[in-house]
Amino acid sequence: MTAAATRADGSAPALLDILAADRATGALTTRSGVFYLAAGHVVHVESAHSPALGDLLTRSGALAPAGWWEAVERAGARRRVGRQLVDSGRLTTGALELAHTGALFDAAYFALAHDGTALRFRPGVAHWLGAVRPVPVATVLRESCRRRALLDRIWPDPAVDTAPLTRTPDADPAALPPRRGRALALVDGGRTAAQIASALAHRTFHTLVELRRLAAAGLVAPAPPAPAPPVLPVPGAGRADRDEPDTALLRRLLDALEAL
Repeated sequence: MTAAATRADGSAPALLDILAADRATGALTTRSGVFYLAAGHVVHVESAHSPALGDLLTRSGALAPAGWWEAVERAGARRRVGRQLVDSGRLTTGALELAHTGALFDAAYFALAHDGTALRFRPGVAHWLGAVRPVPVATVLRESCRRRALLDRIWPDPAVDTAPLTRTPDADPAALPPRRGRALALVDGGRTAAQIASALAHRTFHTLVELRRLAAAGLVAPAPPAPAPPVLPVPGAGRADRDEPDTALLRRLLDALEAL
């Protein structure tokens, strides 16, 4: 980290503020994601809890999968995938910026979740997508706080955001508004919010709003943890006392042998 960043308290928001003031370039890793910065601005964010930009573009039909992977292959090493998508005519600048900014804010919400602890900063590291539309750190932090406050007003349990979800037996998707019903139909005890959003080709935050509303209505809840696998007995275990040789008998046999 920068010299100034090492003096911060280790929270991701505090470190992002310092890196912004330092106009730093690099990657800041948190417990739930990675922020990529260029000259103190956020240019990309990744989180395992939020669908990647490529998934959103291809699943929504905005871009053919072959077109996405062609851009990655042609321009990934030069960190200009976004520029390649526009230059090749596969996406307009506006369409790319809109999709990318939405994905960035979605991933940032998760990357700042939980305890918000920053793990390390790698100076000079750049993402292979390249800069699409840099966003000020203050804007990213403010939007993440706004989203968290909104979701907590709907339903205050953040476990709905990341845990596999299950639904109550009488939950009927047909009785709900279309967007909420489509989200509920994909709740199967194994999918998380990110997986449901990806399957719907929807922004993660919009899906979180619907899932928290379903949780508030008592229709979905975090799935109970899977039971631990049974501990199988080790062959022979527990027979130590039965199979232990009689020490007194062995001593008598040894005495008899020595007397011969």
